Amino acid sequence: MRRLRRRLALFALLPMLLFASLAQAGVQLVVRGVDEPLQQAIGASVGLSPYAHREVSEAQIRRLYAQAPAQAKAALEPYGYYDADVAAQLQPVGKDWKVTLDVRTGEPVKVTSVDVQLDAAALALPSIRRARNAIVRMRGKRLDHASYDAARDALSAALTANGFLDAKLVTRRVEVRRSDRSAAIKLAWQAGRRYRYGAVHFEGSQFKEGFLDRYLPFKSGDYFDQDQLLQLQQALNGADYFAVVNVLPQIDEKAEGKVDIMVELAPAKRTIYTGGPFIGTDTGFGVRAGMERRWVNRRGHKWKNELVLAQRLKTLSTLYSIPMPGDNQRSFNFGANFRDANTSTSQSRTLELVANETRLWHGWTRTVGMHALSGTFAVGKRGDEPDSTPGIEHGSSTLLFAEASLSRKQADNYDFVHNGWSLNFAARSTAGGLLSSASFSQLTADAKWIRAFGAKQRNRLILRGSAGHTWTDDFAALPPQLRFFAGGDRSVRGYGFQSIGPENSYGRVLGGTNLLVASAEVEHYFTRNWGIATFLDAGNAFDGIDYRPKLGTGIGVRWRSPVGMIRVDLGTPIHDSQRHGVVLHLVIGPDL
Repeated sequence: MRRLRRRLALFALLPMLLFASLAQAGVQLVVRGVDEPLQQAIGASVGLSPYAHREVSEAQIRRLYAQAPAQAKAALEPYGYYDADVAAQLQPVGKDWKVTLDVRTGEPVKVTSVDVQLDAAALALPSIRRARNAIVRMRGKRLDHASYDAARDALSAALTANGFLDAKLVTRRVEVRRSDRSAAIKLAWQAGRRYRYGAVHFEGSQFKEGFLDRYLPFKSGDYFDQDQLLQLQQALNGADYFAVVNVLPQIDEKAEGKVDIMVELAPAKRTIYTGGPFIGTDTGFGVRAGMERRWVNRRGHKWKNELVLAQRLKTLSTLYSIPMPGDNQRSFNFGANFRDANTSTSQSRTLELVANETRLWHGWTRTVGMHALSGTFAVGKRGDEPDSTPGIEHGSSTLLFAEASLSRKQADNYDFVHNGWSLNFAARSTAGGLLSSASFSQLTADAKWIRAFGAKQRNRLILRGSAGHTWTDDFAALPPQLRFFAGGDRSVRGYGFQSIGPENSYGRVLGGTNLLVASAEVEHYFTRNWGIATFLDAGNAFDGIDYRPKLGTGIGVRWRSPVGMIRVDLGTPIHDSQRHGVVLHLVIGPDL
């Protein structure tokens, strides 16, 4: 009986003893002797890593520990380290285990020779030569398998992108000699024939046949080019006619050296209504309402209308656009705009009629047209001051002038630009006479440049500048929108909107004939959507050569909201004896 009781007691203790042997919890892995990328590579490769937050028995940990040095060495080989030495140490830490790997990489394997063979027809193309040269430049550098794979695949992609749709990689070898730590890269492609465009088929279009040909950046018979297909996709999306745009080369059906292009389309909502409240430090609180007819008829005509009612700005505008045949996206545009503006330095009420032509021109958007502008204004007026206040200059004018502009922008992502820029140049001119109150000519230029930098590209440097000059025989006859002012959200922050410029003897800002503004801004994003900014702005509007820039600096908050980028800045003047305090600036809209 006693023996039976002892056996039952031992049997009851057995699970407890077994559980105690299995109760050792996670593994802490420490890798020393190499930098972070190699630490991560080793950590991802050794069998110990999955047990950082999982129970592991002593038998398991010792088995995995024995395998760790070999696994760590294998993890270093893709980075060119074939003679690494790894010393391991195992220590119990309470219920856990700590494994330390001390790594000595040794001398890396270097690429001593690169042999890339390609057909002469393929090498004649600059983009393919650049891809080939990226592989050749590996000679003399540490062997990095990831970089090699990326460069090899980039060359294959360049061949396909340029129409070599039958290209084959027939030789792909990396020969590593451990004895002298050298590697030889050998690659060879058979490029085959270069294909051309066949027919382009638009499926699902709501327009008459041939209308969408205006968006084609190529003609049937041209060499196939994937960049041109991307341009077509972007042009059709930018036309705002379609909810779905898929540009599909029919590669599987290619024949006789040609490949057809299928463009799948689905119409967007034909009429859109927009509206709602908004706030801007330049305009105050307001509401905006709009109606846009994305296409009026099967010929693709467009009609857009907008009403803005704000504290310091009221506008009513309409614009009708008529697309024309051709591959340069040419269109004729006719519009009217009534504007009632009340800034910190002027009041104006004008009606403007516009007729112009826009088209693509050597990669730029070119606009040429005529403007008829008529209205009354008071310059130097502040708020609700009486019109008879000394120093306020009143005027009325009617101007008929020509305008030509060139604009271009480029970005990796227009919703949030990491690398991009925009340029805009404009020229206006009129001659005095029966149709104009004054004669003037004007040139303006605006530029913006954005570049991301730092770890994970969470920082952005933003530079912008504006310049302008006016020639006129009667400056007093020019309405405020044709004079130059500085200050405000998109000018010199720390100053009110259009509050900087030449003044009369009463200290009233009248605007100038010249403008020069520059800005530098740095943003840092803590998360994907939230960041802070600091900036320095400088500039002024002036007459003659009397340029005395005003300086403004400050900090801001950035939010990538569902409705677009929102920028809130607090700016203050620097070294200005007449201006003090902090000015709030709020801007909602895209980077470019």
